[in-house]
Amino acid sequence: MTPPNEPVLVKNATLLVVDDTPENLEVLSRVLAPEYRVKAANSGLRALRICSQDPLPDLILLDVMMPDMDGKEVCRQLKADPRTADIPVIFVTAMTDTEDEARGFEIGAVDYITKPIRPPVVLQRVRLQLALRRAQLELAELGQRYASYLSPQVSSSIRSGEVPVELVGTRKHLTIFFSDLVGFTRQTEQLDPAVMTRLINSYFQAMTEVVEQHGGTLDNYIGDAIQVFFGDPHTRGPEQDAVAAVQMALAMQAKIPQLQPLWHAAGLDALQVRMGVASGPCFVGNFGSEQQMAYTVLGTPANLAERLQNRAKPGEVLVCETTHELIQRHFSCSAIEPFSAPGLGEAVPGFGVAAHVADVVP
Repeated sequence: MTPPNEPVLVKNATLLVVDDTPENLEVLSRVLAPEYRVKAANSGLRALRICSQDPLPDLILLDVMMPDMDGKEVCRQLKADPRTADIPVIFVTAMTDTEDEARGFEIGAVDYITKPIRPPVVLQRVRLQLALRRAQLELAELGQRYASYLSPQVSSSIRSGEVPVELVGTRKHLTIFFSDLVGFTRQTEQLDPAVMTRLINSYFQAMTEVVEQHGGTLDNYIGDAIQVFFGDPHTRGPEQDAVAAVQMALAMQAKIPQLQPLWHAAGLDALQVRMGVASGPCFVGNFGSEQQMAYTVLGTPANLAERLQNRAKPGEVLVCETTHELIQRHFSCSAIEPFSAPGLGEAVPGFGVAAHVADVVP
């Protein structure tokens, strides 16, 4: 990360100076031009026109007392426009009233410079605000990079404060989805790493788009497996969460044929996926250590979804008895032979979901 006092990036900044007095524009431009690209506007309306076009200025020095449209109204309009809302605005004014300054900060100004200006003060204030702005942009960029390691639903909930960034969990009724590629490891062991990476990432990309379309929370990629849950951070109720999970599973299976040409071109067998879905009470939250944590789910339904996936035939979606009870009004399902699963006790019933959606009961 570039240090805040690094002069190279500062000199690349573009400043907009707004003042209705030509002498003031000339003085400010002369002070700032050695370090910055300077644009000038002699009215609030002209300033807004300049800010309606790209490239946007990195900082605006704005006179307060101007005819037709004063600086405060210009600032209000800039802050109301999402394109310009984040541009720092420094008011340049002869007014020194404390209450007036407070009102300026309320509408979005970041600083005040009083007239008559003193060049060292102007440069110091501008450098500081540009450094702060650059730091904010760098933090935002880092946040976007790190956000790709989280489900969009979890990332959004962390930003809103709904999900705390601490080791804490809660118990909720969730529906868990688990899928696995058939024979992927065996088929790709001899592939060039770049080819293998392209294949698996194209698959994950396509499946993740389907997850987002159906409102699922992507838990993890586990090798070539995918785990998704419904019901947290947001829920539509147990039934609709389960319905959404199964709709997602069927949409994923329908997407598989679109990926086949890439797999055939690599000399692989047809791409096939097994899927399992299970519902019930789970623990969900941040689990791990203070050094590293993961927002994930723990509980029998998570294990059962994986066991159902293992039991499923290629291209099949199996659901547990609880999920079947929740979705049976919406999907055609057929019972399979109960099966034994390690850690789940007696024989587990399961149901295969047909590839079409049944009529929904109003």
